[in-house]
Amino acid sequence: MEAVILIGIQGAGKSTFYRGRFFDTHVRVSLDLLKTRHRERTLLEACLATGQPLVVDNTNVTAAERARYVTPAKASGFRVVGYFFVPDPKGSRERNDRREGRRRVPPAGLYGTLKRLEPPSTAEGFDELFTVSLSPAGEFLIKSWAGAGEAAGRDMHA
Repeated sequence: MEAVILIGIQGAGKSTFYRGRFFDTHVRVSLDLLKTRHRERTLLEACLATGQPLVVDNTNVTAAERARYVTPAKASGFRVVGYFFVPDPKGSRERNDRREGRRRVPPAGLYGTLKRLEPPSTAEGFDELFTVSLSPAGEFLIKSWAGAGEAAGRDMHA
């Protein structure tokens, strides 16, 4: 039983990452899709009650936001894994600008999210953490956060 928490600003590639890596194995819990916190909570609770692997595909930029998923997942015996999308404001803005209609986030929203971004920590309850960045060719580069990653994560805003 696994709960995956994606962490990053809008346009970072979280949904594309989900589709490529977890679509066939994990239920996607996304406020963008479900529209209300009540629906989101209902789906999360159903996954936890039935042992269904899940991915939370929201920005999840603060420890407090992540706790609404990490705490119940841990209490339900799930292994909790976080994927922190290393901030690339320019690239995220470019990808966001290619979005259509309501999927496009105003630039102020994207930069506001970036200002609130708190790198995750194993102290939050994560069993494992990874960083994700995009290569120049658009491929996802995944690295273990292990050990020194805690300090490196804190330095990302320095």
